[in-house]
Amino acid sequence: MNTNLTTDRPTFVTHLECSMTGERYEADQLHNLSRVGRPLLVRYDLDGVKAAVSRDTIAARETDLWRWRELLPVRKSASIVSLGEIETPLVPIPASGGANVLVKDEGRLPTGSFKARGLVMAVAMARELGVTRIAMPTNGNAGAALAAYASRCGIETIILAPQETPEINIREMALQGARVYRVNGQIDDCGAIVGKGAAEGRWFDFSTLKEPYRIEGKKTMGLELAAQMGWELPDAIFYPTGGGTGLIGMWKAFDELEKLGWIGAKRPRMFAVQATGCAPIVRAFEKGVDHAERWENAATVAAGIRVPRAVGDFLILRAVRESGGTALAVDDDAILAAVDACAKRDGVLICPEGGATLAAYRKALGEGLVDAEERVILFNCATGLKYPMPAAGEMLDRNAEIDLASL
Repeated sequence: MNTNLTTDRPTFVTHLECSMTGERYEADQLHNLSRVGRPLLVRYDLDGVKAAVSRDTIAARETDLWRWRELLPVRKSASIVSLGEIETPLVPIPASGGANVLVKDEGRLPTGSFKARGLVMAVAMARELGVTRIAMPTNGNAGAALAAYASRCGIETIILAPQETPEINIREMALQGARVYRVNGQIDDCGAIVGKGAAEGRWFDFSTLKEPYRIEGKKTMGLELAAQMGWELPDAIFYPTGGGTGLIGMWKAFDELEKLGWIGAKRPRMFAVQATGCAPIVRAFEKGVDHAERWENAATVAAGIRVPRAVGDFLILRAVRESGGTALAVDDDAILAAVDACAKRDGVLICPEGGATLAAYRKALGEGLVDAEERVILFNCATGLKYPMPAAGEMLDRNAEIDLASL
């Protein structure tokens, strides 16, 4: 257990580690990428965790994100800036998905998306390490989460979003205290501007995987899933993949849980789901390479996975390959049809990125990549209420005779 900081929390962070070279970095210091330009991973004294807490103790705690505190990096309770990060439910969708398909509905989290997991942890650590100004590129939901948590603890926030970012996301970020700017480019173009400002010392760069702690928040999806399923992981996980932080985080969580002896060696097959209009990970997977080239002219209705280049591409691909899974792309028509089917047939209003996972599951089922008898988890990463919906509702004139039988 680290004793370098004044702490009132049982924390077991030992160091940070370059995800590519294994080079060690000091904990409790500000870091972006490693010296070779790759993400840093937080490492823990897992033997210490095992001695300090049991699986049964975790299971008996209140079911929120902070129940996993021994496996999280925040050392001081005063650093935590919470908006109520609940355990998200597993919702069956038997009509549109099948008898063994569950949706993990991350839209129930603060700010309506799974970005709350990563940003609550990253902001807490920024607060702990003395950051006062943050900048970040976003396609929408990450910026909303950052704005909410940073504003709550008094950290100044500048957010850059691609021009086609949904208007509701832009207004949401601004209303929650961020300074928001649209950029005539994609999210990596926004990231380049953020990076330039960070190099000039104007702010701390919060881009996906360019600070170490968003992964730690996102890995709670894997920790939570294991507990919800009785410490036996599902057969397959379909995950909407842009920057891929959650997929990487879950794979890390499973490794940590096995080392603690809380789960066995079984792993789910990881399906990285992208849109045909922006599928750099799928292309790299099919080519058998470790790094994905930038996807030019990216376009899809699923804005959250419209990421032309991911800095953690090799980590996504590593997890998919090690798991025996695959990377799949589905087109916008299939995505929208899946959203429609899930809403109309199962009453679950998922976002387009969540629709992509359902469409990909159907595709995988048809291609024999998954069996209908297998237990499958689809990740819905945000509430569908944030996204455009088809026009509906015919007008009735209350002063005219209404044919009730036709209604």
